[in-house]
Amino acid sequence: MSTLINKKQKKGNQNHKKTKKNNPVKKGGQVPLSIPNKKRDPSLETGGSLLNEILIQPWGTSEDDLTLIPPEVEQLAKKAIQHYDMKVHGMTLITSKPDKGGAIWKINTSKGLRGLKLLHRPPSRSLFSVAAQDYLIKQGARVPPLIPDKKGELSVELGGKLWIVTKWIDTLTQATKIDLSGAKELCYGLGEFHKLSKGYKPPREAERESRLYRWPNYYQKIITKIDWFKKIATVYHDTPASPTLLSVVDGYHKQAVKSLAQLQQSPYAKLVSRGEEYWGLAHQDYGWSNGQLGPGGVWIIDLDGVAYDLPIRDLSKLITGTMDDLGGWDVPWILGMIDAYHQANPIEPELFQLLMVDLAFPSSFYKQLKEMVYDPAAFLNIETDNLIKRMIHIDNTKRTALKAIKNWRGK
Repeated sequence: MSTLINKKQKKGNQNHKKTKKNNPVKKGGQVPLSIPNKKRDPSLETGGSLLNEILIQPWGTSEDDLTLIPPEVEQLAKKAIQHYDMKVHGMTLITSKPDKGGAIWKINTSKGLRGLKLLHRPPSRSLFSVAAQDYLIKQGARVPPLIPDKKGELSVELGGKLWIVTKWIDTLTQATKIDLSGAKELCYGLGEFHKLSKGYKPPREAERESRLYRWPNYYQKIITKIDWFKKIATVYHDTPASPTLLSVVDGYHKQAVKSLAQLQQSPYAKLVSRGEEYWGLAHQDYGWSNGQLGPGGVWIIDLDGVAYDLPIRDLSKLITGTMDDLGGWDVPWILGMIDAYHQANPIEPELFQLLMVDLAFPSSFYKQLKEMVYDPAAFLNIETDNLIKRMIHIDNTKRTALKAIKNWRGK
């Protein structure tokens, strides 16, 4: 699959971009970006004009080797480094996102260890997260400090993407999963992050990213997709996982519809009316790998996807993911996680009501089965059948646990 696209080819590929939203596309499918031309610094032009005429595109799928990148991307990485006042003695690729077109390097420089990151989103969207990271640093949050380039800018645009350099926090370790203490540390750190993010205003030229007002639409989208799952399983009824899926899909659909009704009857509208800057940012992908222990407490990394949202969306995802790791919903763990978060960023009663609604919503069921729309015959195999049976067991414990915590009141 081609990694890069010539800028002159963009216009002829716009029709593909328009159809992406309406048609399932396999991971790794390319969608050309629309990038405005920017004035270039002639002193930084290396490798001829070729690097100036290309846009970085996804170069594979999520199943590909994450420690390999195309040579053109590596050349752009070296060019990005030239924008910074530092000498690089060596660089190591830590990981990449071949299905999206992103990567992270650890670089050994004359100024110490630093990180170089290729942000895979469009520049205007990435600018939102870069400015958010800068805001959080100034508020005292434990996030990797950004290093300005020679011009004082916090990012460099090359290949139709933004690149950033940050200080490398070499002492980060993952919180323990053996007992509740690690989960409580993560939740406390998350609460700190949310509290410090309040008041953030993005630059005018950034794409304003908000999920604050999208909860009802998101719920409705999942309801529609679960209905798709039923139709697909009916058509592919002879696959190993279809009988199990068909035996439970109506129950998950019913729960999703019930959760949407509860959301509409909840204080949601009242809460979001306070506005984006009041609530601040949610990480959107917070977990055991993106929240790690370091100097002073929990450090939060990989801020590419931050967006305005109600803070308990991150907490809901973290609790749900942790319960999945445990193999069932554990009441002491859930209460311990909520209490720890509450200590750092108090949860008002109406916000807790929304947390309960979101925990009950079958988002995990959707996320673990959503790939079936691309190749149902291959996806609905024995492995998926076992996955569904495991989800059934876990969700049976969830219903009992949510009843047990519904009267929680913060200490």
